[in-house]
Amino acid sequence: MLSHISIQNYTIVESLEMEFAPGMTVITGETGAGKSIMLDALALCLGDRADPKAIRPGNDRAEIAAGFDISNIPKAQEWLRSRDLLAGDEVLLRRVVTAEGRSRAYINGSTSTLQDCSALGEHLIDIHSQHAHQSLLRKPTQRALVDAFAGHQRLATEIETIASSWLRDKHELQLLTSAQDEQAARAQLLGYQVDEMNELALAEGELEKLELEHKQLANAEDILASVHESLTLCEAQEAGTRHALQLLDGDTHVGKQVQDVRELLDSAAIQINEARSELQAYSDSVELDPERLDQVQRRLESIYAIARKHRVQPEQLTEKHATLQEELDGLTGSGERIGELQESLAALASQYQTAATKLTKQRQRAAKKLVTQATTVLKTLAMEQCVFEIALLPRTSTDPHPQGREDVEFLISTNPGAPTQPLGKIASGGELSRISLAIQVVTANVDTVPSMVFDEVDVGIGGAVAEVVGKLLRDLAGKAQVLCVTHLPQVAAQGHQHLQVSKTASKSNVSTSLRLLDAEQTVQEVARMLGGVKITDQSLAHAREMVESAGL
Repeated sequence: MLSHISIQNYTIVESLEMEFAPGMTVITGETGAGKSIMLDALALCLGDRADPKAIRPGNDRAEIAAGFDISNIPKAQEWLRSRDLLAGDEVLLRRVVTAEGRSRAYINGSTSTLQDCSALGEHLIDIHSQHAHQSLLRKPTQRALVDAFAGHQRLATEIETIASSWLRDKHELQLLTSAQDEQAARAQLLGYQVDEMNELALAEGELEKLELEHKQLANAEDILASVHESLTLCEAQEAGTRHALQLLDGDTHVGKQVQDVRELLDSAAIQINEARSELQAYSDSVELDPERLDQVQRRLESIYAIARKHRVQPEQLTEKHATLQEELDGLTGSGERIGELQESLAALASQYQTAATKLTKQRQRAAKKLVTQATTVLKTLAMEQCVFEIALLPRTSTDPHPQGREDVEFLISTNPGAPTQPLGKIASGGELSRISLAIQVVTANVDTVPSMVFDEVDVGIGGAVAEVVGKLLRDLAGKAQVLCVTHLPQVAAQGHQHLQVSKTASKSNVSTSLRLLDAEQTVQEVARMLGGVKITDQSLAHAREMVESAGL
């Protein structure tokens, strides 16, 4: 429920702080005192458009904050939790409007969009006024009221889940089938390319080995000639080294220096001998094999040709092969997926038809019952000539729809013989407020917003009808918090809490204030509303009787 509101520098309000209690709160005051200012400010917190001209003259910004107790509003808690904005059992909506035309909105201290403020507000409060900020004019609200009144929200949720799954599968199927011809052509090309690579059968590391072998085979004659010449030189060098060792041998050559030379020559002779052995082994491994050279060359040419075809380096062919195979496998699997989706769509459509048929029948019964009960209440509100209908409009498409087979629309006729039309096109502000009140009273037991605001729902009525409106609002306050701006004493006398708006003016400015009345002050205010500026003993007695009879 709405727990408090703070208004700073908004229109003629300099500073206003007010706390609210459960039950029915009435707001009264002289005409022009600013009774609706608080409601307009509250609407700003709920996402209404801001007008910089509404800033109090002489100030550069206006600020409004509204606090709500959400301890018993699980939908609001879940909404906040899903956006990481939940902060205990209270939520604070704040709006700042600057003279430059800028506007900022906050939810629990975090910057938010007006759309988010409005979406959260739908779980917190409903404003019934002569303005467009009226949820009852929206078809989704009308449908939700009928579904809640019938008590089949679970069935409606089941249908929404089935239809959403059907729409998701249909979208996927359309994407697959629309590209089926293109995919078939692509699969055919991929199949050819993969077969070609399978036939090539390029092994890991094969290319490097082939290129090395090809180089050796192509240069075999030159390699052998060089190796043979190298062998000859090594033999000569080894013989020369051995001969040098023999010359330095003997008793005539003594000393460390000559000993070091002999060791070096001996080591050189050994290394030359080992090198000659390796050269001989290398020579033995090189063959003049024209036939093998031709085979290797043709194998390399095949590899290079396929690499050019796919515009990759030869060493990237193995990776390219794997990529093509993976894509081909995916396209092959799409055909199987199409079959699965077709079966799923058929099953979901069957489930939808069964559930939607049941929902339609329940909506028909609920709509008839709601019309009957609401019409009864409307007659007590001086709207005997009003014809209220609930139309169930079949959808043009038979495809599963998240909201069922039909749309729901509230229709009204306020003049005898006139055809019924949508609420927003026919009802005046006062009539619309009373229609809203009647429907809210009827549906209060099943789908009541935690807080409701009624702005002058008593326009154009008086006497016994006004007393009926007051009692209806008080009864409704037993199920939800009710705030009511009124100019009728019969309605004001029914309030559990009474707020009085007053305006004071000086040479330099005008300001408005709001105060909570005690029991005696409430009697005084009701007496003023009964008898005008001059309060008589008779009007006081009448006011006291009205207040006491309301149970205060």
